Amino acid sequence: MGLGDAQVLLRLVRGQPRRGTLAERLQAFYGPQAAHYDAFRERLLQGRAALMARLDPPPGASVVELGAGTGRNLEFLGDRLADLGPVELVDLCPALLEQARRRTRDLPGVRVVEADAVSYRPQCLVDLVYFSYSLTMIPDWAGALHNALSMLKPGGALGVVDFYVSEPAPPDGLVRHGPLTRWFWPRWFAHDGVYPNAERLRVLRTLLPDHQLTEHLAPVPYLPGLRVPYFIFVGRVG
Repeated sequence: MGLGDAQVLLRLVRGQPRRGTLAERLQAFYGPQAAHYDAFRERLLQGRAALMARLDPPPGASVVELGAGTGRNLEFLGDRLADLGPVELVDLCPALLEQARRRTRDLPGVRVVEADAVSYRPQCLVDLVYFSYSLTMIPDWAGALHNALSMLKPGGALGVVDFYVSEPAPPDGLVRHGPLTRWFWPRWFAHDGVYPNAERLRVLRTLLPDHQLTEHLAPVPYLPGLRVPYFIFVGRVG
């Protein structure tokens, strides 16, 4: 185990503080591990490249990422990033946003914004909004979803990749997780301020009936044999 992983694991064991505003809690939790954030979570946060591939923004598309953290997800677009229109990376954590500014300093079309995903609004409607492992960390996640939909142009796309657990009896065609999975992962992640549940996916499917959805399992670093459920969702507004 390297020093970077050890520092990240220490913060995970200590957990996210329970006092203060959300911005203060995020800064206290992620500040000490910001420099090592991407290296550790590259192994945990699966499906991000697949999400960006499915969103497949065309040249000139305007993009907003809510809960953007370090801005790592933009790199999954590769050469297509240079052809995008304006891109806004929105997050509440200054330490992670500093990493995003360093990552995008040579990309004049990218703006890094310290703001709340529930209330932030771009100046104009955009083509694409996405959440990458951030919706489970937003207390008013329903407000963040509705805010995201309100900033999309007609025909625009909303993308989400995140942890979750299934409903006890999900609709036909969806994955059903066993009782232990549905009990264990919400309690495991809550210590670090992450709250996977079944409700987010149910609301997404209701709000955006025109969607693509896949469900997966990801390995967890240093916990051999464990697999955490996650989903990839892309929906389009009418």
